[in-house]
Amino acid sequence: MMSPAADDALRDEVRLLGGILGDIIRDEGGQALFDHVEAVRQASIAYHRDPASHPAKRLEKLLTAMSVDQAAGLAHGFALFSLLANIAEDRSTRRRAQSQAEAGARPDTPEGALKRLADQGVDREAVRALLDQSLISPVLTAHPSEVRRKSVIDRIAAITDLLDACDKAGDACTLEAIAEPLRRQIVILWATRLVRTQGLVVQDEIDTVVSFLDRIFLHVAPKQLSAWRRLLEAPELKPFMRVGTWVGGDRDGNPNVDATVMAAAFRTQARAVLTFYLDEVHALGAELSLAAELAQVSPKLQALADAAHDPSPHRADEPYRRALTGVYARLAATHEKLG
Repeated sequence: MMSPAADDALRDEVRLLGGILGDIIRDEGGQALFDHVEAVRQASIAYHRDPASHPAKRLEKLLTAMSVDQAAGLAHGFALFSLLANIAEDRSTRRRAQSQAEAGARPDTPEGALKRLADQGVDREAVRALLDQSLISPVLTAHPSEVRRKSVIDRIAAITDLLDACDKAGDACTLEAIAEPLRRQIVILWATRLVRTQGLVVQDEIDTVVSFLDRIFLHVAPKQLSAWRRLLEAPELKPFMRVGTWVGGDRDGNPNVDATVMAAAFRTQARAVLTFYLDEVHALGAELSLAAELAQVSPKLQALADAAHDPSPHRADEPYRRALTGVYARLAATHEKLG
């Protein structure tokens, strides 16, 4: 059950997003459409709260009196409101989960799982031995019936990122302060088709799955491994989570999947992983400005730096950056070969 403060935060967020959407419907769809949407919304709420005093006939009359264009605009507006409300609800769920994790009350975190196991008499050595021989492989699947476009998923992600960034800024950010960038994203969403006009092809399914791989799993899986290594004091613990997918490889059940499609699936996934690592190495290179005369450098790192053959005089005394320059060059060369 959510606390009153959490209820208020969710309500405020839904009100903000809904208010922005309402303004956009008025500005982009016209006052008449806005009035129809608002009338249906109010009649729906009234019927839901008190069917006896507000029978469905009023709502039915409003809906049947609409033209086809008005009905399409109404459906589009309510569909967008549902998407925006889902964003707020998902964020509320994450905030509650984070609060529980900080209080040590979540059993589905590494910390919570270890505590639960300890309470049952399972020590850390046993957990470490189990994970050393374990393989957890969440498998991403295709959904041919999925009609939501990646363009819509990207806009939802952008709106979520704006709200998340405001949370991280704390008192330095308010929901009102990000109203304009939110409006920009919601305007784009309003003008974007929510469904596809043509059926999905296998490459569409591959691209959708890879977008989840890039946005979620490539970030979460390493953090999970790092958390377990830290908690178990086992820096050498082998990776035990490997993300799998059969999208683009189901050659026993999809007649559209052949060797060419399967190779394309491998290339798409590999490029996504390499792009992620290229970004990470670039960020690490910007951070690790350590000079050789001011930091201890291991023989292995020095060898890696020397093997990079970095000609820049600006990095001559920065072995970490030279080593990463070589790593980046090899990753980039591999990415280029994948086309």
